[in-house]
Amino acid sequence: MFDRIAPRYDMLNGLLSFRRATVWRRKVARFVRDDIPIRVLDLATGTGDQLIALARHLGNITGGIGIDRSDRMLDIGRDKMRCHGLENRFELRRGDATDIPFESESFDVVTISFGIRNVHDAHRTLAEMHRILKPGGRAMVLEFSLPESRSVRTLYLFYFRTILPWIGGWISGDREAYRYLNQTVESFPYGGQFVDRMRQAGFEGVEANPMTLGVVTIYVGDKGREG
Repeated sequence: MFDRIAPRYDMLNGLLSFRRATVWRRKVARFVRDDIPIRVLDLATGTGDQLIALARHLGNITGGIGIDRSDRMLDIGRDKMRCHGLENRFELRRGDATDIPFESESFDVVTISFGIRNVHDAHRTLAEMHRILKPGGRAMVLEFSLPESRSVRTLYLFYFRTILPWIGGWISGDREAYRYLNQTVESFPYGGQFVDRMRQAGFEGVEANPMTLGVVTIYVGDKGREG
């Protein structure tokens, strides 16, 4: 599905989020330490936007890798890395977030933005994120959530169920892909439920940080110093 929509994926992300997707990814960088050198892994990296956002706002990244299962997304992402002069800092590879192809304790930071609800086993993905982090490392998950306000939620769901699939389908030529988006957003656990999932995977100090009236949330959790 992501191979099919890859050519218009970035444009639609900006359009359908009213340009907020860039802001949300930038805010992820606020939760990363900037006083020590770090190596980053981005899961479900798509076209590499989260890595690019981190590079723009953090000067302490020594290198990073993004993995994704969509070859077409990765091809577009590699072109973007070259355009931003980041091809020597970040490498994009094909890989599965439920079976991360790196040794334990290999990274200081791991991120996944708008991807955790798409994996077939979210608990295993979180466990893998914990495994590849060094002791004291940090995981951040940026994902859609449902607003607490009843009136905001009503408008939000109307947009997701009706307007977004129509616009996304019309521009991408794949309406089912954008119906899938709202279905996964509504069914995926968020807020306290997702915080509990991260704790079950071994993360400490887990917190949820709602953004833009709660339509997205940045979850942050650390790997203990004892691993």
